[in-house]
Amino acid sequence: MYIYLLSAPIWFSKLPILKDYLDPMVLDYLVWPLVQIGLLLFVVLTLIAYLTLAERKISAWIQVRIGPNRVGPQGLLQPLADGIKLLIKEDLIPLKADKGIFIVAPIIAMVAALVSLAVIPWGAAWATISNIDVGLLFILAVSSFGVLGIILGGWASNSKYALLGALRSAAQMVSYEVPMGLALIGALMFTKTLALQDMVINQENLHIWNVLFQPLGFLIYLISGIAETNRAPFDLPEAESELVAGYHTEYSGFRFSLFFIAEYASMLIISAIAVTVFLGGWYLPGLSYILIPGSTLFVLASIGVFAFKTLVLLYVFFWLRWSLPRYRYDQLMELAWKWMIPASLANILLTATILVIAKEFGLIESQGNFLSISTAGYIFLIGTAFIITVPLTWIILGQINARSRDFNLREVEPLPMNRAKKNS
Repeated sequence: MYIYLLSAPIWFSKLPILKDYLDPMVLDYLVWPLVQIGLLLFVVLTLIAYLTLAERKISAWIQVRIGPNRVGPQGLLQPLADGIKLLIKEDLIPLKADKGIFIVAPIIAMVAALVSLAVIPWGAAWATISNIDVGLLFILAVSSFGVLGIILGGWASNSKYALLGALRSAAQMVSYEVPMGLALIGALMFTKTLALQDMVINQENLHIWNVLFQPLGFLIYLISGIAETNRAPFDLPEAESELVAGYHTEYSGFRFSLFFIAEYASMLIISAIAVTVFLGGWYLPGLSYILIPGSTLFVLASIGVFAFKTLVLLYVFFWLRWSLPRYRYDQLMELAWKWMIPASLANILLTATILVIAKEFGLIESQGNFLSISTAGYIFLIGTAFIITVPLTWIILGQINARSRDFNLREVEPLPMNRAKKNS
């Protein structure tokens, strides 16, 4: 196991213009973090722009059509054309809207999404900006502020469609934040820390990804994350067949693009957390044997590994949008409160029980902030996760919800007016 320092890399510290005029402390804790933040924002915002193109291309492949291919080679300049169009488009504010809140709302949504990027471990050593002790808790707290931008934007628009979309989004986010947070607790029992970089190091120490110990937790987190970002099949807050465009119906131009940036940034953060907590982050088995840990090549390779895993999960977002029909609102809430939340609580209970049993038989041992697992312990923990935790949770919840009648219009008691017409 290796401890990766988050100070500035040697090649950056040796630049003449910096080495000769700046104190090493200023260089490590002020100049280098500012460089990281600027580079990260540039890369993330560029990636978000091209994720819109990727989604349109993927949807075209799924629907057997061509997709954007006019602006630039193979349509690669389409995001630039869209950005210019949104910048020069007329900015409309409804006559009876609350102008101040209407302007601030999309900024709140975007800032809440982008602030979380600072604590995500994009790679080993200097590829991470900050590794605070409560990194995961910080992300969950800050990202939850995004719903305030949606609520304020829907209310300030003075439109019934926008307000209904904002209310739907608030109810949906409150419902799915609970199972999403609970799903992470099972993985935390193995990593024993809330610092995201340390989670990756712990998985590297165990030479295994947490998803093998927590398949149910990963599935619950992924479904809840898709619902948190208002993506199909959970896109009820902006259902065009019912609410025109939901909470951003009255937004146009660059303010509309801020909501768009916030949505794609949230998707990126949800995927990055899933990769960090469940899929080993930048850790890839065998990478430390091929490259020297801490070296520049190792850090660049770790960034590539993290980016690849994140893009795979982002593809799942796009694939589900064009593969599954939208839920009805009663189905959306039923999935959260009758399935996701009980399943996440069952996952915590079963995981804790299995860990206690494993400790009693000496299969795992605690060594400070790390776990030591024997070969038999790996087999026991992985086997019980797939053979006991997942099927048992499914069977119990299936029995509990067996009498839960789905909403069916043909089974609904007719209204008195309809009953009178039917009798006449």
